[in-house]
Amino acid sequence: MECVKIYTTDAGSLQLADFSHNGVNFTFENLPSTGPNGLIEGPVWVFVDWVLPELSGLEMCRRLRADARLSDAHITMVLEQDDAEDRRRALKAGADDYTIGPVDRTKMLDRVMALHSQRSVRSPHHMISVGDFVIDLGAEQARWQEHAISLRPNEFRLLRYMLENPNQVLSRETLIEGLGKKGEPIDLRTVDVWIKRLRSGLKSVGAGQLLRTVHAKGYVLDAG
Repeated sequence: MECVKIYTTDAGSLQLADFSHNGVNFTFENLPSTGPNGLIEGPVWVFVDWVLPELSGLEMCRRLRADARLSDAHITMVLEQDDAEDRRRALKAGADDYTIGPVDRTKMLDRVMALHSQRSVRSPHHMISVGDFVIDLGAEQARWQEHAISLRPNEFRLLRYMLENPNQVLSRETLIEGLGKKGEPIDLRTVDVWIKRLRSGLKSVGAGQLLRTVHAKGYVLDAG
């Protein structure tokens, strides 16, 4: 089943139930000011409020557009009133369109479902490049200095997540949540198994030293 993520800056999104229709599962996630915490997989739709606690909706929109993970995301600015100048500024900041708030679950679903069928899915040749690493999402292939890294699906997704959050210590809890497995009954030590397998794959191409363990804190990938 295809999964479509709907991100919204409204904290109430944490209470919104998923919705399935014609083989597509629409899920809601809260979007913090720092951007999405987990992996970005499949089509993404974002609803950004005009006024936010920590920054303006316009600045949030600019940050999202600067995030390589969200190059294909459809961003809707939720305006407080139907003002021509606000509409112009929203589009200039990078929004695809706008709507007048407040928006509830039904309004978001109606908007996304009406447009989703018209859009192509995420580019099958989308690439992630960080330092000497290159990840081809379409081929599900990771390379380091042009050397293919042999990885299982979990370790491939783990490497991708760490490359999207390079040079920072990631706890086991953060990695579980980042891989979208927060609701699953996973022992924290399972992360150590993933790390061991990933380190083995990196070692096979000469990059094993780049994945470090930080005692009592977690793991960090030194990607340059």
